[in-house]
Amino acid sequence: MSDPRLTPSNGRVADISLAGTVMAERYIVAEAGRIIADVVDLCPAPGKRRDRQLIYGEAVGVYERQDGWAFVQARKDGYVGYIRESSLGPALDPTHFVATAGTHAYEGESFKSRELRSLSLGARVAMRAEGPKMWDTDAGFIPKKHLRPLEKPFTDPATVAQAFFGTPYLWGGNSRAGIDCSGLIQAALTACAVPCPGDSDLQRAALGRALPPGSDRQRNDLYFWKGHVGILVDAETLLHANAHHMATVYEPIEAAILRIAAQGDGPVLAHKRL
Repeated sequence: MSDPRLTPSNGRVADISLAGTVMAERYIVAEAGRIIADVVDLCPAPGKRRDRQLIYGEAVGVYERQDGWAFVQARKDGYVGYIRESSLGPALDPTHFVATAGTHAYEGESFKSRELRSLSLGARVAMRAEGPKMWDTDAGFIPKKHLRPLEKPFTDPATVAQAFFGTPYLWGGNSRAGIDCSGLIQAALTACAVPCPGDSDLQRAALGRALPPGSDRQRNDLYFWKGHVGILVDAETLLHANAHHMATVYEPIEAAILRIAAQGDGPVLAHKRL
């Protein structure tokens, strides 16, 4: 049975590749689009609680627009859902991504000018012109120091994840304003050009190679529990976004294993190496 999180079909419309596989009134090719809101909730149905979030510049395939909502599929991980139609813009090929925890896009090339947007790490923009200290982008003027060319991704996921230290925990969150465990891992790996699913169960199935119990621990190893994931920054320390601390925090890995088991969320399901 197909995973509804990853199946671009809502009964009325479906991707043309699903003809003969799922029932729908119409089978179509998605319209290319991108996110033009700083951050937007991706919901299983219009008005429902978010499953995940999308951030500025992310590419989507648009299947339907109805009553102010759009049914879309995120290009980065295949996740489907509904977003506010007002958060959609035309497709645009990005050139850079935000490489700091966050940044502002300004109206002019001055930090004293009016800020237009607050962008999170990983947001994608298209550079239009170069100034002395800022890039002129589709989102506004952004400090050069805060952007990185797409062709020069990071190479150490833990370094990226550490930029989210202290970020408030938010179920389904994917931005510096609020993030959850799987959102943290996806942000870290995406910035390193490593494909990564959106939810921890999908990540456990897709990422890395499983290590046997008692294996040595290394930076960038992933630890999975039922409904939870974290990344090691060294052999003794886990970095994870969690509802116990309501933030992205460092926690000794042995203490985390004991605490998570004690609170009733079970044992470690997998220790995986990227």
